[in-house]
Amino acid sequence: MASSMEENEERRRTEIMARLATEYPGSAQQLCALRFQTPFQLLVATVLSAQCTDERVNATTPKLFEMYGTAEKMSEASQEDLESLIYSTGFYKNKAKNLLEMSKVLVTQYSGEVPDTMEQLSALPGVGRKTANVVLSVAFSKPGLPVDTHVQRLALRLGLTKEKDPVKIEHDLMSWVPHDEAGGLSLRLILHGRKVCVARNPKCEICVLEDLCPSSKLASPLR
Repeated sequence: MASSMEENEERRRTEIMARLATEYPGSAQQLCALRFQTPFQLLVATVLSAQCTDERVNATTPKLFEMYGTAEKMSEASQEDLESLIYSTGFYKNKAKNLLEMSKVLVTQYSGEVPDTMEQLSALPGVGRKTANVVLSVAFSKPGLPVDTHVQRLALRLGLTKEKDPVKIEHDLMSWVPHDEAGGLSLRLILHGRKVCVARNPKCEICVLEDLCPSSKLASPLR
């Protein structure tokens, strides 16, 4: 019986991934809303995206990257100048401080290049696990599953985890998601969370996962 239940759950998860891939096609790099040309620029944009919309970040980074588009250039900037350039993204003083320190570490320890391991990325000033996972999956096409509020909400609603801690959710999902699809799944969950499975009053009536979701309005949605 247990084996049958496990097989059914495996099929359900596979179908969820397949439907999301049909609804939001593309690679992790294609699905990423942040605009960048290099791993360093993606790293900076992701740091700026904390408590800020991707649209606002994309409106801010062109001038920032024109002046400080590499770790070498940004490491030589003044904190005041960085603050003025990223002011509109919020928490600008702390972000500017982290960007400056992060750039200096990249120059002194990595010759200005962005490292491609979780351990090295998450040790950089201002870089948490979620940011590191974005860079790994989008810039380097490596296994990485960023868990933001959308991923957390949808993973719970879809019954893909019972955890509420982002790191534990990441580990739960990575235990069954093919690693080369992890970044894409995260971004598809984010897109679906913004468009359909919103925090309040999810649009179950137009959701492609409605019949696979234990939290559908046909039952009792998690709020």
